[in-house]
Amino acid sequence: MNFNWFLALITQCSSFIRDTLPKCFATLRRAPAGCVLLGMIVLPTLANSEIKPPSEQTWHGVEQFTDWEKKRVDLRTDTPRNAQIPYQPAEPFPFTAPFTAEEMGYRAFNFTHMARWSHVMADAHGTITKDGYLTQGVVVIMVDQMQSPNAQSQILSEPGAPYSRMMLYYTYPPKSDGSQQMWILRRSGLEKPAKLDYFAYTPSLRRVRRQPPPRRETPLPGLAQSFDDILGVEPWELDWRLIGADTLYETVRFPGNRKNITLAEPNGKFYDTPTDSIKPMGKRYPFYQKDGGVNCFVLVATPDRKWLPEYKVSKIVYWLDQYYFYPLRIERYDEEGKLKMIEVRTATNENRSLPDGQGYASSISIYYDVERDLIAYSLHDAHFMREWTEDDLMHFTPDFMRRRWLKYPQKSQSMVKSPEEYYLRPSLLEGRFPNDRPVSVSPAVAARIVAQDKAGHLVFDNVAARP
Repeated sequence: MNFNWFLALITQCSSFIRDTLPKCFATLRRAPAGCVLLGMIVLPTLANSEIKPPSEQTWHGVEQFTDWEKKRVDLRTDTPRNAQIPYQPAEPFPFTAPFTAEEMGYRAFNFTHMARWSHVMADAHGTITKDGYLTQGVVVIMVDQMQSPNAQSQILSEPGAPYSRMMLYYTYPPKSDGSQQMWILRRSGLEKPAKLDYFAYTPSLRRVRRQPPPRRETPLPGLAQSFDDILGVEPWELDWRLIGADTLYETVRFPGNRKNITLAEPNGKFYDTPTDSIKPMGKRYPFYQKDGGVNCFVLVATPDRKWLPEYKVSKIVYWLDQYYFYPLRIERYDEEGKLKMIEVRTATNENRSLPDGQGYASSISIYYDVERDLIAYSLHDAHFMREWTEDDLMHFTPDFMRRRWLKYPQKSQSMVKSPEEYYLRPSLLEGRFPNDRPVSVSPAVAARIVAQDKAGHLVFDNVAARP
């Protein structure tokens, strides 16, 4: 037997997800006769192992739900209402199965960009343009979750009441070192729509200034993401509709030339992780399919114009894992119904003391502005859960920023080293749910996507424009 051919056959069959069944048969036809018996044993095993190659259709509508999915969902659109808060469901958060589309939306709201418990972390972030102009930074964020370590405190609070406080201390680049922000997050209501008290400290001015809150759906300066992308849209501001189910095999995409990423533990210890080992829901998620996919429910949420009369988003499409309802992919469409922004995430179960998967938190988030072809990332590093003492709580006041005291200097070495090693654009997932997802991009963007996928890394229009 040709031993080298034998190894090649094993490699191909173990990579069945990429190399599909017909390719394996083609290899067998070229095989030495002594190896055909091996192919007759291995290939039927693969065919019967319920592995679904991504080349097959991964999505289906509500009418094609499996028996398990039918038991998981409640297709009623008239969810019973809360007697005290009539715009909320009657069943208390976090609900029990079967779930209505609205209840799934509330569950997803538990997983905003920032984890909903008291903690401190380093947020490495960056943005890259179509020309390869790359900007990056690191900010240490302290979060004081003022009540329950989930969305319940926000859901049940009186409109206008604060539910969380955040202190942001910029450590990189050097010109931003010592710049700080404080966010006081408030429960919104029809009569009290304000969501944020926003203060900023600039070392050169040595002053704390109150800032006007940003427009919720407008991208923040120099970024692809908006304020609502970070803090989420309250579920009672949206009308929810379940459109089907899908299986996601990847969310955040690393380039082929970035084999490892350096991450940090809470104690400051750094370690390298192979990028191809990073999974959408982390290593310990118990519900991966045999082929590595994550089964998701797909929902469409449209703004309730009573709550959001001038909101410049026509709809939001969510992919929620079917067990915890963690949002792995979010698409936003502009007023004309055109795809505006794609957000994809990886997550890690950072707080295992919380039940029913409520301890999952965002690890890496990619925000892709399709129109501007602008890609932003945010990586949460050195996540350290912390119950604040009375002395610690004095940090969470605007005046404290003048002291420029960084008590928890969490570090990160996860920034991208070069534009060519930046994260890839998220997949467009064209053809899935076509009645609800009119996915289209400009010819220039389409050409860059083709070049990116061919090269395995970003390809830029004007290399000379990069610093």
